[in-house]
Formats: sequence, C-alpha cells, structure tokens
Amino acid sequence: MSQQQEATSWPEKTCTIDRLIRHPRLVQAALDGRKTEQRRDGVYAWPGETFMLAGVPFICTALQRQRLGDMSDADARAEGYPSLDAYRELILRMHQGMTWQDDALVWVHVFRRCDSGGDEHSPCG
Repeated sequence: MSQQQEATSWPEKTCTIDRLIRHPRLVQAALDGRKTEQRRDGVYAWPGETFMLAGVPFICTALQRQRLGDMSDADARAEGYPSLDAYRELILRMHQGMTWQDDALVWVHVFRRCDSGGDEHSPCG
C-alpha cells in the first residue's frame, strides 16, 4: 500500500510534519534517543512518513489517540521528561491559561531515528 493510500485511513493533518518537534531541547532528546514520542492536539505525521531533525532522518511508526489522564511516567519518559509530574508542569508553563484535563484527547506520534549504522531495522521506509 502506498503512503498516499495509507494516509486516507488517518485523520486529516492539522499541521505539517516539520513542526512536530521544534524546541531545541526536545530535538536533542530525540537525537540522543531519549525522546521517541510527541503528543500534539492535532495530527502532524502519519505512520510511514519521514522527517529530519538536525539533518538526521526519523520515521513516524505509529499514531494513536490517548487521554491525558491515561499518561504514565513511562509515557512522559518517552516524551523526553523524567516523570509525568515534570511533563505536566512544563506543558502548563508553556501554554499559559491551560488546565490539565484528564479526559482531553491528544494524538501520540511515535517515531524512531532511522540512520543507526548497521542496524537492519533502522532504515527509513
């Protein structure tokens, strides 16, 4: 199935893939392998799409819906944070006036770096 055919089974994008991860600290966390997920209120990437961070290729491997209240410490670590409390605190600081709503739905973009030398499972595509 082509990427275009797969895309028809996913919701319409609300933003472009190049805006998925923008903050330099989060870009570095992804490059270091400490960040493998990005939660957004909209769809920025479909599974199978590739993107670049600092000249390094990454691929979106999954897209799923999640309630904020279902997030765990492991999910926060996949976002590049030490704990759920640290993640929540930063999100609320970044988005002035926002309140944490456990029933709020977000899109979880799961991704991986795909340039690791010699790992047959790492190439994009």
